[in-house]
Amino acid sequence: MTVFSSTKQDDRDEHPRTSYFNSPPLDISVAFPQATPASIFPPCTSDYYQLDDLLSPEEQTVRKNVRECMEKEIAPIMTEYWEKAKFPFHVIPKLGALRITGGTIKGYGCPGHSITGSAVATAEVARVDASCSTFILVHSSLAMLTIALCGSEAQKQKYLPSLAELKTVACWALTEPEYGSDASALKTIATKVEGGWILEGQKRWIGNSTFADLLVIFARNTTTNQINGFIVKKDAPGLTVTKIENKIGLRIVQNGDILLKKVFIPDEDRIPGVDSFQDTNKILAVSRVMVAWQPIGISMGIYDMCHRYLKERKQFGAPLAAFQINQLKLVQMLGNVQAMILVGWRLCKLYENGKMTPGQASLGKSWITLKARETAAIGRELLGGNGILADFLVAKAFCDLEPIYTYEGTYDINSLVTGRELTGIASFKPAVSSRRSRL
Repeated sequence: MTVFSSTKQDDRDEHPRTSYFNSPPLDISVAFPQATPASIFPPCTSDYYQLDDLLSPEEQTVRKNVRECMEKEIAPIMTEYWEKAKFPFHVIPKLGALRITGGTIKGYGCPGHSITGSAVATAEVARVDASCSTFILVHSSLAMLTIALCGSEAQKQKYLPSLAELKTVACWALTEPEYGSDASALKTIATKVEGGWILEGQKRWIGNSTFADLLVIFARNTTTNQINGFIVKKDAPGLTVTKIENKIGLRIVQNGDILLKKVFIPDEDRIPGVDSFQDTNKILAVSRVMVAWQPIGISMGIYDMCHRYLKERKQFGAPLAAFQINQLKLVQMLGNVQAMILVGWRLCKLYENGKMTPGQASLGKSWITLKARETAAIGRELLGGNGILADFLVAKAFCDLEPIYTYEGTYDINSLVTGRELTGIASFKPAVSSRRSRL
């Protein structure tokens, strides 16, 4: 038996390589000419029940403009950047020109869309690339919305206009290494000092954080023991952000670990409308609706890709679309997408009419992500071997759905939020164990 040293085997070059070992890979269109890759995005065939009929002319225009931009500007580059886990900074001005950041916020240079218009824009971005939709959602529906709903007038005027144009980028930092679903128990602290506050603690999984100009950070007030919000500028003394590596989903999104070591925040950057954890609920109510539309858009893209692929790809002398089992799977996917769209649309209308409850928002997010995972799994089957290549979208979307299934409340936590609303009984924490046996 040959025993190798501890030297990494990749570093050993004793075995002679072939002359073509380091040759670049074939372009996908040359390697597999029978089907069109996602860099040339398929036309939309997934809106079978014609959502456009339920949209206002303004909402239809937003949808059309976002779809055109994503298919033209993002589709050709998304696989490359996803594979490298890099962010395409050069597309930020193009996304800013769409006038969708700031979503429902009125004034301060923001578009003031209806929540339905903002939701369909989210879906159209996610249809082509989920990472781009997460980038916008974190920036717009979390960070900007916190400033808009809870910030002072001075903060709104100072920060929102440049954020609306994506001239500056923001992140939103609530989650910590020890507190994910149990976010209200966070340990990062804010101590009042003369002229401001000192922040100390750690945050994790914070999207956009490695390059954000502004960081909206939540910390526990050491005097009141309540959760407060703060605006932290990039490169503040004591602030460090490092990228989280080795993700399998949303690889373009730059998630970071944030370390706060005696970071001074002036009084003017304390967000006055965040005095407790409950104050975050009005932000999360909107963002949860937006997150529910991400898997809707992802599933639309998966269906559109599979629909084209099955008509292009041939086996046994016929296109894959000619086989009954493939038609059955395609129809099952399409049914899922229509149901998801209608649930998402109804959620928007409940919100616009002031009727949406936390349980309804949570049910929408949990159920839609569940159906999206099912749709992605069917799509992966339909594409066969190409179903594991990011070049044909489905494998990439399959992976991107996993973090979305978990963030903004896991499937289980969102289900329990709805369950609490239905029964009046909270079941998030296990019953306190007793030393005495009930027997």
